[in-house]
Amino acid sequence: MAVTSMANSSIRDFTKYNRMSGTFGVGPFACQYVVIAGGGGGGSGASSADHGNGGGGAGGYRSNVIGEPSGGGSSAEAILILHTGVFSLTVGAGGAASNPGSNSVFFSIISSGGGLGGNSLAGDPGGPGGSGGGHPRNTNTAGNTGTAGQGFKGGDGSPDFTSGSSGGGGGGASVVGTNGVNGGTGGGNGGNGVASSITGSSVTRAGGGGGGASGSSALGSGGSGGGGNGARTTGPTASTVGTANTGGGGGGGAFNAASGAAGGSGVVIFSLPLQAIVTFSGGVTQTSATVGSNAVYTVTAAGPSDTVTIG
Repeated sequence: MAVTSMANSSIRDFTKYNRMSGTFGVGPFACQYVVIAGGGGGGSGASSADHGNGGGGAGGYRSNVIGEPSGGGSSAEAILILHTGVFSLTVGAGGAASNPGSNSVFFSIISSGGGLGGNSLAGDPGGPGGSGGGHPRNTNTAGNTGTAGQGFKGGDGSPDFTSGSSGGGGGGASVVGTNGVNGGTGGGNGGNGVASSITGSSVTRAGGGGGGASGSSALGSGGSGGGGNGARTTGPTASTVGTANTGGGGGGGAFNAASGAAGGSGVVIFSLPLQAIVTFSGGVTQTSATVGSNAVYTVTAAGPSDTVTIG
């Protein structure tokens, strides 16, 4: 196989492999990446009382950028050493309301789609995923976990069936979603995402969606990094979608603002030395920029049959 992972990676190793690839188009090449899956959709469905639904979980966040964290509180993954070859490339779609996000794939790196937000009407809990979806009211089961090394769990719903119950926020790549609160206090906020400077400037991605709120209480805010806001029954105030190409979770719905919002699509970003020759299959949408001695490719759309060719 044309991929080598170096478990004991360092800046020295990264520099060494970049120097080894001195001939134009000839590997091996040291590659850094950020791979984010699609965010989960916020919970949808109105109950007969004033209740809120859970926010969608952020798409899984995996990174090996030196000096930056991966998701779920993990350190950067190992340096990836690439030889010439053709490799899989997929950007996960955000999930529709009450649906999980889709996986993103770069070579052998797979980030898991965000968990769906829980549905108050059906009593469905928030789902597991890269980051877990928020639970609806009266739900605090253990099912809405994040994936190790990718993200955190979603928040619990407020603890009873009384009018004024709210949904938990979806988990983010760097922190858990907060719990919904009874008594008109508000929906849980989505967990925050992770910042990366792989493109040359710091951008935060993979925030969880906010939980839906009852009455005039505070709606759950989306986590930094593209999470959508939850709905609120007064107004009503509609939930908002996760931001495209961040993997942000969608906001949860609430009562007469019942519809949850879709999660944001994911993104694949990778960096290779300028001498590497990189081409993409026809279904890929991408941009590239020079950052130092590397070319950084930001892929915003790619289907399951798409590929990238190195060399």
